[in-house]
Amino acid sequence: MTRVAIMQPTYLPWLGYFGLMKSVDLFILLDSVQFARRSWQQRNQIKTANGPIWLTVPVLSKGKRDQLISEVEIDRSRDFPQSHQTALEVNYKKAPYFDAHAPQLLSLLGADNRHLADLTIGVIVWLRDALGITTPIRRSSEFEGVGAKAELLASLCDRVGATEYISPPGSKDYLDESDAFARRGMPLHYFNFTHPEYSQRFGDFLPHMSVIDLLFNCGPESLSLIEKGCEVSP
Repeated sequence: MTRVAIMQPTYLPWLGYFGLMKSVDLFILLDSVQFARRSWQQRNQIKTANGPIWLTVPVLSKGKRDQLISEVEIDRSRDFPQSHQTALEVNYKKAPYFDAHAPQLLSLLGADNRHLADLTIGVIVWLRDALGITTPIRRSSEFEGVGAKAELLASLCDRVGATEYISPPGSKDYLDESDAFARRGMPLHYFNFTHPEYSQRFGDFLPHMSVIDLLFNCGPESLSLIEKGCEVSP
């Protein structure tokens, strides 16, 4: 049996993203659909002494309204790697595992990527490895998926020989209205994630931060904490 999950590539994803990745046999990054500005595709949150703040990758958008995620270019006129590095150092320098992981992450953020997807996917692959997850990752732009929404997801599953699709709960409404998976005789299940609490800096626990908050604070315990929150249901 080959369990597959499909998610858009996002910047510095949260814990549940990697919980879903750990729960399947193949994780496809959906970079062949339309880009949404000011979305998780280009930003995420970290915890600070004054609450959460956004880290956003600036992109070129003028005259590019209908770009696919794979086509979006980073706006290099703004030095986001330096500002993100400063934010990470100010807020995580004293975290127990910052020094173990920060150099590699900062190197990836500073790499000369032209396209947003190359940056986000490079970071996602590094985070997968840093967490100790072994699930293979592919990009949807490698395949010829057809249709939209449920039909596109099901066609991509066909392309890779999936026998079961595991979906995040946010897609339930439109997936339940479609017969795309039923027509193919492919079981469809939903992934649920109960957010664990863990040791953080700066007072009371704050959930739904980027997974780097967990990695910098908990290091080798990070994956076991993620696994505690994972559940797949019909």
